[in-house]
Amino acid sequence: MELHPLGDRVVIKATEATEEKRVGGIIIPDTAKEKPQTGEIVALGTDDEVKENLKVGDKVIYAKYGGTEVTLDGEDFLILGYADVLAKVSL
Repeated sequence: MELHPLGDRVVIKATEATEEKRVGGIIIPDTAKEKPQTGEIVALGTDDEVKENLKVGDKVIYAKYGGTEVTLDGEDFLILGYADVLAKVSL
């Protein structure tokens, strides 16, 4: 199955944090860790402004509490409005 966002929405696959965070030698459990705010765009909506500024494969930073989380074929995705995409990350 594929996700096809409508209008000014984008579908993002969040990047997982690879480093383990420790506070004073205490390991923080996964349930207490903050969710990542960076991800990769996997699908774009139909809006012209979205298509002009973003493309599939772009790495982006998005709003902390924005979007709707969905699971499709065992993978987690986030559907966001274009306004919740804060910046593109350039390497």
